[in-house]
Amino acid sequence: MTADGSGTGRVGADPTSAHPAWLPPEAFRAIGSGRTLVCGDGMLVATVRDEVARACARYGGTVGHLPGGAAGPERTGDSDSDGNSDSDSDGRYDLVFALGTTGLLPAGAALAAEVGRGLGPDRGGLGPEGFALARRDGVTAVLADQPAGLLYGLFHVVRLGPAAFGADRPVERHRPAMRLRLVSHWDNVDVHPVMGQVERGYAGGSIFWCDGAPRRDPDRVRDYARLLAACGMNAMTVNNVNVYGTATRLLTDRLDDVAAIADLVRPYGIRVHLSVNFAAPVTLGELPTADPLDGDVRAWWTRAAGRLYETIPDFGGFMVKADSEGQPGPYRYGRTHADGANMLADALAPYGGVVHWRAFVYNHRQDWRDRSTDRARAAYDHFTPLDGRFRDNVIVQVKHGPMDFQTREPVSPVLAAMPGTRLAVEVQATQEYTGQQRHVCYLGPCWSEVLRFAPWGPGRPTVASVAAGTAGDDGGVAASGGGGLVVVSNVGDDHYWTGHPLAQANLYAVGRLAWAPDLDPLAVLDEWIDLTFTPSATADPDLLRGTLHALLDDSWRGYERYTAPLGVGFMVAPGHHYGPDVDGYEYSRWGTYHFADRDGVGVDRTRATGTGFTGQYPQPWADRYESLETCPDELLLFFHHVPYQHVLHSGSTVIQHIYDTHFAGVEQVAEMVRRWERIGPAGLLDPALHARVTDRLAEQLRCAEEWRDKVNTYFLRKSGVPDAHGRRIH
Repeated sequence: MTADGSGTGRVGADPTSAHPAWLPPEAFRAIGSGRTLVCGDGMLVATVRDEVARACARYGGTVGHLPGGAAGPERTGDSDSDGNSDSDSDGRYDLVFALGTTGLLPAGAALAAEVGRGLGPDRGGLGPEGFALARRDGVTAVLADQPAGLLYGLFHVVRLGPAAFGADRPVERHRPAMRLRLVSHWDNVDVHPVMGQVERGYAGGSIFWCDGAPRRDPDRVRDYARLLAACGMNAMTVNNVNVYGTATRLLTDRLDDVAAIADLVRPYGIRVHLSVNFAAPVTLGELPTADPLDGDVRAWWTRAAGRLYETIPDFGGFMVKADSEGQPGPYRYGRTHADGANMLADALAPYGGVVHWRAFVYNHRQDWRDRSTDRARAAYDHFTPLDGRFRDNVIVQVKHGPMDFQTREPVSPVLAAMPGTRLAVEVQATQEYTGQQRHVCYLGPCWSEVLRFAPWGPGRPTVASVAAGTAGDDGGVAASGGGGLVVVSNVGDDHYWTGHPLAQANLYAVGRLAWAPDLDPLAVLDEWIDLTFTPSATADPDLLRGTLHALLDDSWRGYERYTAPLGVGFMVAPGHHYGPDVDGYEYSRWGTYHFADRDGVGVDRTRATGTGFTGQYPQPWADRYESLETCPDELLLFFHHVPYQHVLHSGSTVIQHIYDTHFAGVEQVAEMVRRWERIGPAGLLDPALHARVTDRLAEQLRCAEEWRDKVNTYFLRKSGVPDAHGRRIH
């Protein structure tokens, strides 16, 4: 935080503490300046009260507490000692949080009681995490059926800021679209010799682990849980999906380390999940087999689950990467993914736990000479024959695209093909293929496109409704509901959490879109800007907001412009995946090809002449992707091999589009650099934050130029077609 307590002022930030991100103290000014009553009991209600009390201690307000069944507010001290007191002598409140019955509320909380009665016996269907908000006659009321609803209601009031205490507001009902909103950490307990402490991590080390042991930084973990709750997430895994070494023992003699993390995040409604090694009974030397149909193996997992829930009663469940990229799985024993997942699900079922079983399964030893093999087909081919065979507490976790978190991919057809299975959508905030948090790349618009995509055509259910379990007869979901949204974390022990300070916007956005997929991602960006760079702490908020929007709004498409064109994907340096290497994977075992030759470029995935991948989609997309006339330009090379002179719907040829977009992408980054430089002398930001972004933008510009020059030169040499504008291509 800065010396003025805002986290955004012009005084240098404290490098020894974590950046407050979207929860600087200044964001709580409106709450902390007024009179608040918190009604109800329980750990999460206590969290709400503690948050308000801290704000009141800073800004001079008061907070009272009415326990369940009490006749009047509980007096717990005065504002001089800990920021807690009752309302002023007139008995009125500016803000009331009320849990459950409102019949015993004092007169100053009459609006809350009235709203509660108006919601009716079922509280308007608020559910376990929902809340209602209203304002009238100078009182703002937040009501919920369960404590989690009050917690999310608190952070909604923080988002609203002064607007929560302005004009009257009719009753608004808020509840999450998706029940499960999980952050998947690819953190290694032991330092991996290649991937380090965090696989695909670009923000320093793990906040949980350090060199095989717990990191022992409870404040950092607690602050992280607070940030997650404030954007709407409710679960996390604490270790890598690639489980090896010490991480396997988190199930057994290292279980207390997991419990310690669960204790830290529980007050913010975050449930801990664990990535597990499918072959753990063998790896730990306790059984000779991991066959999921073997009675001893099933008993082993049943005992493991029992120990887990005895230690962590609110444990969420397992995440499993099996028979994928070398990880062990049921195939070794001639069993199916359903056999493996159901064994674990049966062990967890008595306690309400779930299994996230990743659908990222493909042949990673492909023969590049074999044009009939298509990695994009793999998840569908492996999993759709098993639809309806998974237990109700199994969630098949599907990457949003059929390949691997590329800058541009079509939506995975698996998400429209398993009506009898709970499905989760998996997205990646850590920018493995989108600039690795050295480049500005706001992914909110990308994720919004995915979640709004209607696999069965316009007006039909969307990907979001499949993940939420509300697709109904049009899409079909298991009776137990959808699997929610999973995001691969972009967080590390960096002061700014995400390495690039502006990459914080991605983690904030994914939580908000998981809660409400219909939100405008640019409106979500506005929320993040106004919270992180609070207007009252900034000399010229309009200039700062305008600059941030200029950098972030179109940054995903800007990154696409100077990297792999028209949906062809990859073209990155093998292994670390940063920077251009057009042919880096072209003759590899990983199945990530563009097939560029002297005549054209792209992968033929049609039913007529290619791999048949288009046939995995329902109509109308199966035919739309099949046809050159109707395939969207941005996905053309994903589905078709075309001549360089093929004319796009835009009117440009493929080759000229490649040249134009790569030049335009670099110029876009250059303009971002210029815009950012202009606000430096204005003193609108902490100098350390401004310097960090300046350094990252300089690297982004260098790398964008390298992408432009390598891609344009490659295709000039392949095609022999010069740039129509005569620009320099090497």
